[in-house]
Amino acid sequence: SIFMAIAKEQIRQIISENNISSVADVYSLLKESFKDILQELMEAELDAALGYEKNHKGDLTTNNKRNGHSPKTLKSQYGEFQVDVPRDRNGEFEPKLIPKYQRDISGIEEKVISLYARGMSTRDIHDQLKDLYGIELSAEMVSKITDRILPQVREWQSRPLSPIYPFVFMDCIHYKVREEGKILSRAAYVVLGVTTEGYKEILSITVGANESSKFWLGMLNDLKNRGLKDVLFFCVDGLAGFKEAISAVYPQAQIQRCVIHMLRNSFKYINYSDLKKFSSDFKAVYNAPNETAAWSELEAVREKWGKKYPYAISNWENNWEDVSSFFQFSDNIRRIMYTTNIIEALNRQYRKVTKTKSVFPSDQSLEKMLYLASENITKKWTQRYRGWDQVLNQLIVLYGERLTQYL
Repeated sequence: SIFMAIAKEQIRQIISENNISSVADVYSLLKESFKDILQELMEAELDAALGYEKNHKGDLTTNNKRNGHSPKTLKSQYGEFQVDVPRDRNGEFEPKLIPKYQRDISGIEEKVISLYARGMSTRDIHDQLKDLYGIELSAEMVSKITDRILPQVREWQSRPLSPIYPFVFMDCIHYKVREEGKILSRAAYVVLGVTTEGYKEILSITVGANESSKFWLGMLNDLKNRGLKDVLFFCVDGLAGFKEAISAVYPQAQIQRCVIHMLRNSFKYINYSDLKKFSSDFKAVYNAPNETAAWSELEAVREKWGKKYPYAISNWENNWEDVSSFFQFSDNIRRIMYTTNIIEALNRQYRKVTKTKSVFPSDQSLEKMLYLASENITKKWTQRYRGWDQVLNQLIVLYGERLTQYL
């Protein structure tokens, strides 16, 4: 169009007048233009506030007038520079473009939080901002900026939950945290639910010192206080004291031990030369059509391998009550509940983000990073579980009003 042609002509003129021959020249020109444009926009703001343009001749409807300028140093993505903020005689003018006490217009806080959320160390963030924008930010300043999201973290941790989640997965990831000069081991307990619509949701992340019944009880009561009235299945990896805590807070819930973890525990006892054959025989156990068939398949495996690898089999026999829940269901429900892959995938994402930190300076900094990582991870959770309608229909047939009262 004619406007595009004019714009191109202007750009050619700018290039020839400013002798631009490199990217650095373009950047330098943008920096200068940025300052000039800001200056003109502020002058235009004062024109609008006074109701007349500079050097206006003729009658004025206001007795207020321009009254010089005040210098102000600004930080921007083009580095630091000075602008002259126009003043009015009555002192009524307050620029909207650059508010009174604002000196940083770089949007740098959002950039810092975004880089921090991706697992960058404070040193890396400092270097990146210096290289890109010429802005120096100390590690303390980076920490202060990211601390501004702490109220959001608290709000998120206490937000109301849905009254029922058919499936809830629990796991923990271990980290090192510095406290009073000592380096201590901390666990981040992650609770992930599947909603009645078939979507994944992180229900809570709690940083704690130990896995005990008392700790789990506190965590489950917190979920209950936030509105979670019922859970059909808790899928867990044999966390100590967890079973007792579930029975106390959600007595109707069934507990499902993660089959994949159980298999890994059994495989520890098997010689490498036997592993392929043993795992192939064991498939018949967890692929069995029902619990009776599964138990007889386990007996067949015990007969064949029991003498050589007694612990690999007794591991299943001792935990059968917590492994066998899923045999009553069809494949699409089994796929959801017999493995904690869903939560392991989440933990992998957390580890990716936290790998730059061998030690966290505090529990709070660990919570902060896990919260920001969760925000980025959950943005991608737009897909429901495959075949969810069938899953929900089967659950309704089995659990009736316990489920339908909340739908």
